[in-house]
Amino acid sequence: MEPHAFRHLPELQGRLTPPQASGLRLTDEVLAAWDAQARQQGLSADWRLPDDVVERSRQAVLAQSEGCDLWVFAYGSLMWNPAIHFDEVRRARLADHARRFALATTIGRGTPDSPGLVLTLQRGVGDCEGLAFRIPQALLERESRMLWRREMIHGSYCPGFQPLHTPQGGVRALVLSANTAHPLHRGGLSLDDTAAIIASAQGSVGSNRDYLDQLACQLDLLGIRDDYVRCLAARVRAHRAAPNRGG
Repeated sequence: MEPHAFRHLPELQGRLTPPQASGLRLTDEVLAAWDAQARQQGLSADWRLPDDVVERSRQAVLAQSEGCDLWVFAYGSLMWNPAIHFDEVRRARLADHARRFALATTIGRGTPDSPGLVLTLQRGVGDCEGLAFRIPQALLERESRMLWRREMIHGSYCPGFQPLHTPQGGVRALVLSANTAHPLHRGGLSLDDTAAIIASAQGSVGSNRDYLDQLACQLDLLGIRDDYVRCLAARVRAHRAAPNRGG
């Protein structure tokens, strides 16, 4: 990540996990380690989508990119751990969408016995503010493979292009929105139920609470106010404190 990539957001320099240090850059070796862990946890061999299915999805979506640089909208862990090489990052806003913890995870931030929750994008009132990363065309083949392996490992997102507003002008970006028909989708959870899950879940890459804390910190750094995230963080703190009350 070269310094010029942060020309619009210098405060982010040093605040993103470098790709070479990211456990979410799913090279062949990392993916093999995830497969081994899945077997140890008793997950079936089809715990993730086959490589050829993921690749067909990537090729079908990128056929719409017109051979240009690829903008990617980041609203969750991509905001602090993009695991891709990029030439530019901007603040960005997606209209008529909201981030929600509504996707169960059994390996990254949870286990088969105690699934955690990660973020999805759902249509709703208001806009979702995040980041937009630009992958240069010269790196598109390699970096998009890394991105698809990570985000489409279960097929739980619907990838497509949508317009984003950025302070430097509008861009057409890849957006990964919720696949509400997916069996891991958890769209009906209350805020309290969501907080209870996040407060206790733990997976191979860390605790579910740490995921939420990292999101909240990155939003604060960027001056992005998200009332849902603030309320959820407060509920999680309450759940964590509850066993220590009284006495």
